[in-house]
This record gives sequence, C-alpha cells and structure tokens, in this order.
Amino acid sequence: MQINGLHHVTAISGPARRNLDFYSRVLGLRLVKKTVNFDDPGTYHLYFGDADAAPGSILTFFPWEHAAPGRLGVGETQETVLRVPEGSIGFWTHRFIELGVPHEAPAKRFGQSVLSFRDPDGMRLALVGLPGVEKEPAWPDGGITTENAIRGFHSVSLLLADAAPTGAILNDVFGFTEAAREGSLIRYEAKGTPIGGVIDLRVAGGFLPARQGAGSVHHIAFRATDDAAQEAMVRRLAENHGIRTTEQRDRNYFRSVYFREPGHVLFEIATDVPGFAVDEPAAELGRTLKLPAGLEAHRKQIEAALPGLA
Repeated sequence: MQINGLHHVTAISGPARRNLDFYSRVLGLRLVKKTVNFDDPGTYHLYFGDADAAPGSILTFFPWEHAAPGRLGVGETQETVLRVPEGSIGFWTHRFIELGVPHEAPAKRFGQSVLSFRDPDGMRLALVGLPGVEKEPAWPDGGITTENAIRGFHSVSLLLADAAPTGAILNDVFGFTEAAREGSLIRYEAKGTPIGGVIDLRVAGGFLPARQGAGSVHHIAFRATDDAAQEAMVRRLAENHGIRTTEQRDRNYFRSVYFREPGHVLFEIATDVPGFAVDEPAAELGRTLKLPAGLEAHRKQIEAALPGLA
C-alpha cells in the first residue's frame, strides 16, 4: 500500500562541521548517513533523521564551505517544520536562548504551538508541539531527553504566487487534500500520515523570485513505496498535468525522479526502498564515509579533499 507524505528535505548549508554540530548537538538529530554529493563528490552530503532513519524524518544538506547566502522568494520552500511533544516548546525556547539560536516567540498556527527559528546559515525552521508524540520512539544519543526530542517532519511551507496548480498536484499525484485555511496559508494533509503528512502553501504574489544559496532548501522529496508506485506518479503527472520528470536516478538509499512543479519548487519522488541500512548496519549508521560504487576507486582523493568533521 502506498504511504503518502514527505520522504526528505534537502538544503544548502555553509561549513560542514558547523552544520553537523548544529543538527546533531543543538537539535539532537541522528547523523544517519555521511556520504558525498554524487554530482559533486568534493562535497559532503549529510543526512540527519530519527532513530530508525525512517522516510519522513530525513533532513539532508549539501555543505558548501563558501556558499553565498540564499534569498527567500517565490518558488521556494519557506519553512521546514519538525514535530516535538506538545509540552516541550518551553524546553526548546529556553534551549535556544541558552545556545544563542535566533528564534521567534512561540505562536499559534492552525491551533498548534509553533516555535520558529533559524540555523547558522539562516535556514527557516520551526518546531510544532503535538499531543501524543512523546509516545513515539526517540533517538537516545542526541543529548536531548526523550520527552523533548524531535520526531521527524511535520510539514514544509511553500512560498508561491498561485497555490491552485501546486495544490492540484499535491491532491492528484501525492494524495494530499485541502484541510484548512488561515490567512494566506492553505493547509494540505495526507490523511493517516503523522510524519511528514502536511504541506502548507503560502500565497505571496509580487515577491521577488528565490535565489538559491546557503540557508535555502534545494528540493523536497515525496514518498513512493517502490518503483511501481513511483512510475504510477510519473504517469499521472504526464497524463493529467503535462509535466515530465527526469529519468530515474539511483541514489543508493532510494531511487529518484525530479521535476519543477508549476510554482517552480523542485520536487523529487523518492522510493522508500532500499533504505539507509543497505551499505552499513542500522546500529552504525553515519559513522563512516560511504561512497557509491562508481566513486569507491577514488576514495583516497575524495577523503583528502573533504573538510574534517571532528
């Protein structure tokens, strides 16, 4: 059965060591894969997630040491929102104050408590407090107590000039339905998908277009159970929306196709299989540098070019 929702979110960051410190130490996420950008192997590709490295929890980064700051604008992911237990927003507010993390005062959004903040590159993130989340498994070694730990994605918000064409694809291809409206936000939900099952569309006509750089989300990926489910989505995109995807690309831990949706945000459809334990034991994820087979012969040169993470 197809499970809808987000698979992962990939962003651009500055220095890799700073990125690793913030997401593993400050936010307490698990480093689940340390590999390289397959298209630019002189650069890391770092994957963070939950204890199980489950789809819907994976936040990944291309850390370019000297990346210029991005500019938020139309046609981009505006905010990436992570799930925490409902009673932990106070804990996180105090933690951000103590560690000097730029943040806003907690606010209500669709009746839920939301704490917006930014990472060292200015990426826009938020925590949303949800009831019952504390019962879910948490990563035990992230330095954050179980009752406060992050449990995967809640949502992303997209900044668009026109929400209707994007909403049509969310509904027809990815199984999301419109659930609520609040101000300029239109909320779409994938029913029965607690992790990564929400997309918010923010209508902002007249804004400048986005400029990618450090702090920008490069693309968002939606789940496909397997190749057959992915192919069905590709076919529906072409037949119902006139949109063609790239050819399938093997990313070792999932297989992907890409396309620009009508609002110009880069979307990916990623398979759940084979998963992140395909090349190392689940208990040892993220401990060693993993390379695709085609780059393994160049390991020494690649390792010498990559910046240190210790």
